[in-house]
Amino acid sequence: MRSFTLVLSLSPMTVRKGNRLGISIQEHMAINVCPGPIRPIRQISAYFPRLSPTSSFSEPLSPNQLTAPAPLSPGSAGQGGGAVGGGDGEGGGGANRCLLLPGAAGGGGSLSAMSSMDTSIEIDSCDSDDNTSLGTLEFDLLYERATSSLHCTVLKAKGLKPMDFNGLADPYVKLHLLPGACKANKLKTKIVRNTLNPVWNETLTYCGITEEDMYRKTLRVSVCDEDKLTHNEFIGESRVALRRVKPDQTKHFNICLEHPPPLPSPTAMSTALRGISCYLREWETEQQRSLEERGRLLLCLQYLPPNGDSELKGEAKERARGGLCVGVKRCAHLAAMDVNGFSDPYVKTYLKPDVQKKSKHKTAVIKKTLNPEFNEEFFYEITFSELASKTLEVTVWDYDLGKSNDFIGGVSFGCHSQGDALQHWIDCLKNKGTKVERWHTLTNELPGSTLQE
Repeated sequence: MRSFTLVLSLSPMTVRKGNRLGISIQEHMAINVCPGPIRPIRQISAYFPRLSPTSSFSEPLSPNQLTAPAPLSPGSAGQGGGAVGGGDGEGGGGANRCLLLPGAAGGGGSLSAMSSMDTSIEIDSCDSDDNTSLGTLEFDLLYERATSSLHCTVLKAKGLKPMDFNGLADPYVKLHLLPGACKANKLKTKIVRNTLNPVWNETLTYCGITEEDMYRKTLRVSVCDEDKLTHNEFIGESRVALRRVKPDQTKHFNICLEHPPPLPSPTAMSTALRGISCYLREWETEQQRSLEERGRLLLCLQYLPPNGDSELKGEAKERARGGLCVGVKRCAHLAAMDVNGFSDPYVKTYLKPDVQKKSKHKTAVIKKTLNPEFNEEFFYEITFSELASKTLEVTVWDYDLGKSNDFIGGVSFGCHSQGDALQHWIDCLKNKGTKVERWHTLTNELPGSTLQE
């Protein structure tokens, strides 16, 4: 059997007597394999100019310099030049002059003329989801100081991101008060079907919002798409610090929806330690403010002085003898005590330390709600001097059929109370015959109380 050996010669090839052309191994392969006239293979470096410290780019490219490079042939090769040479010989610049920028010496060139083009291409070609518009949302915020109410009027949205197969969406708006985004402080609008530009014109109201809440809380406004077959899909959100809203003044917002902020991910031990310390501080703060998470109670107190009218009868006659009138108006943001995420709340009032049955009153049970309205009033016949030594205990409970009821929260009024409860009690005693209505934070335990149902 004969063996054939392919020998690649790396020696220069003689084209014409006196003229020597240096070619590479790739060109040898092309010459030995491909028939026809010799056309050396272009090098990749021939298509890119070489950098030079003495390059100048002030002159624009001429039309002749922008023409395509002509193929080399053995007969057109000049002295001192080559396929990638940059010499000054008269025959060596045929192909290279078309690639060099003006002012470049020795084959020098620049990429500055192409840098702006590269940047624009990178920006224009960026089609990631982060740069995709999620749409805009318009809404108004109004805080009424007298009623401790925050009104959010959701107006409309424009250009929402399509979420359904038909290129449309079924959007609705959800509101959350942060921190403490429990089910009690979540509100949402109606659903508008098959549109990317929905109009709601719907007002959602939070009750029991104090000025402290307006200073430290944030309203999260999110737009979602309802999907009956699967879970609802998130479109975008925006967060508004409530301190930006002045009392009794409507503030208009026209915002661009954003993606939710990413969760922090500590990457170093120092970061983790700082995170732990921050967590502990926040935990202590939340423990001090944990009373708020139980809910709010709107209560009206009024002391009725004695009335000498003896002709009155019934309840009017009883009130004419003087006493304390307790009005249970409503609750807001109550803690959920049942597995369905709601409660069946009712309110009890107890004028301590009396143990008689007439010192205890109870409202009706409101089923399956965290924001009940009671609007019930109870009267305690008592003199003004006796009232100074009494304590009014108001508690909120969750009714459970067949087992003990769950305590939700409460608040006590008296000379030994603190904060808003004490101020409310003093204002009631000072302003006889005047109804004094205030919102109060429910606590998870009451001093000196057994909290027995």
